[in-house]
Amino acid sequence: MQDFKYYLDKNKEIGFVEKSLHTLVYISGLPRARPSEVIIFETGEVGQVLSLTEEYVEVLLLSKTRVHVGTKAARSNSHLTIDVDDSLLGKTVDSLGTPMGMSKNTPKNTKKTTSLPRPIEVLPPGIDKRKNIDKSLETGVTMVDLVIPLGKGQRELVVGDRKTGKTQFLLQAVLSAALTGTIAIYAAIAKKQQDIKMIEEFFKSHGIDKSSVIVASSSADPAGEVFLTPYTAMTIAEYFRDQGKDVLIILDDLTAHAKYYREITLLARRFPGRSSYPGDIFYVHSRLLERAGNFKVNSQNIKDTNGQSKGVAQTGQVGNPDAIKAKKSKVIKGNGAIDVSISALPVAELVMGDLSGYIQTNLMAITDGHIFFDIDLYNAGRRPPINPFLSVTRVGRQAQTPLLRDLSGQLTSFLVGVEKVSQFIHFGAELSDESRKTLALGDRVTALFNQPSDTIIPTNMSVILLAGLWGGYWKDTKVDEMLGEFRQIIEYYNKDKVYSGKMKNLVRNMDKFMDLVDFIKKDDSVILNLGRSA
Repeated sequence: MQDFKYYLDKNKEIGFVEKSLHTLVYISGLPRARPSEVIIFETGEVGQVLSLTEEYVEVLLLSKTRVHVGTKAARSNSHLTIDVDDSLLGKTVDSLGTPMGMSKNTPKNTKKTTSLPRPIEVLPPGIDKRKNIDKSLETGVTMVDLVIPLGKGQRELVVGDRKTGKTQFLLQAVLSAALTGTIAIYAAIAKKQQDIKMIEEFFKSHGIDKSSVIVASSSADPAGEVFLTPYTAMTIAEYFRDQGKDVLIILDDLTAHAKYYREITLLARRFPGRSSYPGDIFYVHSRLLERAGNFKVNSQNIKDTNGQSKGVAQTGQVGNPDAIKAKKSKVIKGNGAIDVSISALPVAELVMGDLSGYIQTNLMAITDGHIFFDIDLYNAGRRPPINPFLSVTRVGRQAQTPLLRDLSGQLTSFLVGVEKVSQFIHFGAELSDESRKTLALGDRVTALFNQPSDTIIPTNMSVILLAGLWGGYWKDTKVDEMLGEFRQIIEYYNKDKVYSGKMKNLVRNMDKFMDLVDFIKKDDSVILNLGRSA
């Protein structure tokens, strides 16, 4: 952005602040102002046009400092944009794309770069630019990968009470995705500085900071910056998508985002609706989440910012014609279409496990399912406390292999049966031998699902372990000893490429879960030899 004098000389319009209400200012004297246009004040602050009236231009401030009555303002004749390039990887930026710790007035590096301004508000690509979700998204959490599977390009709501392990799950999903080459964008919306620092430390300690970007706003930031945070994060995600890279974006959390937008609209005297939220709150979130998905791109024009054989993909994005230009670029071979995804995990916070909240149900209607973190399961010691019966995935199963689809169906039916038997015990009834076996296996499956927050388990390994449980391999082993063997097997799988390749081929070549169980029953050397060699 240029300074106030530049835009005043260019557009020949000058406005004056008539009223100032916290994060909103009302300006007269800008007759050609447009909605969402950027306004520059003589004192250096920046704002965005929120609405227009006959007398005033209503502007949302994007600055911590107040703008006083009488301050001069000028139109920029452009919408809000941020500069995006690969140099953002490993950084934490605010909602205007400025790295944390750098003032907005700090002179930028004059070294020539290939970064291009991208508008924060764009139209989502249409259905002709989208593709069916057909690739699995591994989160590294056994419960999710086997029971509530996700696909690349899916939008899955993560919902639950405060302090029930949602953030730990999100970090596990980011770690699992980053280790497979996916770019991770974490939008920390109105978080404490301590929480933002914790996310940064997690990325650095696990070596994934160079393949991730954190877009953060704190609770002390102005409401305008908090409101823009998820849109900025999605804009950065679209940049990497246009480089031909799969992206996982975390939006943590949209209930806080909705509260700050409610604050803005109530200050602007908008008519309040249910729970005092404005009537357009559904549109505010839907226009954000519709930008995620699985997209078809033209591989002929994929290039990267260093002029190598990757780069900007054509997705038919509206409002960014410069995004398909690159300097010293080299086109890769072939001109076919490839699919690139933006997978979204928005977060919503509940109060006392109430799933019927206004914002939560709105988000459920927008997304492709939800993962419910149950406060009662958390208090019972389950980690992660995911309730498989109240969680939904609408498109994740279509991305599964036949084996995983068969396993998921059998496992879900089994968990329902265990729940019924457990409820039956409450009446003091005697159990049959079959029911006792079901409960014993259920306890061991639950132990497999109880996963440490700093551990990710590859899906193939989860399948092998579950098949071993199903075949009775650990039926006479104490649970603590069994979990110790699980840890040894997973560590061996992660460090031994020969063994991991063998397990991948075994899972890939099976179409039925019981075929895999029978194979392990006949030849348990898959597990037994591992235990001895580990």
